[in-house]
Amino acid sequence: MTGQTSAMMALRDPDIRLMLRVRDGDQKAFAELVERYQHRLVAVMHHLVGNSQEAEDLAQEVFLRVYRNREKYSPTAKFATWLFKIANNLALNAQRNRVRRAAVSLDTNPASSSSEWPAQQLASSRDQPPTHQLQQRELEEVIRQALNELNERQRMAIILNKYEDMDYQEIAAVMGLTVKAIKSLLCRARIKLRQALEPYIQMDSTPSQSPDTNALE
Repeated sequence: MTGQTSAMMALRDPDIRLMLRVRDGDQKAFAELVERYQHRLVAVMHHLVGNSQEAEDLAQEVFLRVYRNREKYSPTAKFATWLFKIANNLALNAQRNRVRRAAVSLDTNPASSSSEWPAQQLASSRDQPPTHQLQQRELEEVIRQALNELNERQRMAIILNKYEDMDYQEIAAVMGLTVKAIKSLLCRARIKLRQALEPYIQMDSTPSQSPDTNALE
């Protein structure tokens, strides 16, 4: 029965087919999976931990865990769901370790990580005049601060929904929560982000330059 389930899922998900080849020792299949997911995984980690180098290190650790556990792999969900579940657990551990370190160290510099948040993905400023780019940078900072105000679960839910385009059920599988809990997390997170952006929107008197609040939906 397990073999039949794996075969059926593999038919629907080409990444599962690749991972099944990895399980059988195919090095090229693993390299292809890394190529497919590396940038996406680093981007998600970057949003979660706020530091580019740490994001790359954590993404590498995710792939190491995938490879080390390849022989035990048995698909029960989409490959992306399984991969980002590993990423979620690693990111949570990293964040909690950082909190512990901060509790025993007074030599912290919050500003050092502020520039690391790629919030421009919520406020794209490509091919815009300098004045608009300045407004976009200001908006990016507002978004970064708003994301920092979310708790760990809210931030992860928003990131998976916005950047990985996962639906409620997929996010629930990644985070080990119910669909109802995910809907609640996303609702509260969007309210917080919208409230943070509201003053900025009201200050912008030019409709054509207003930030795209739909990016938060």
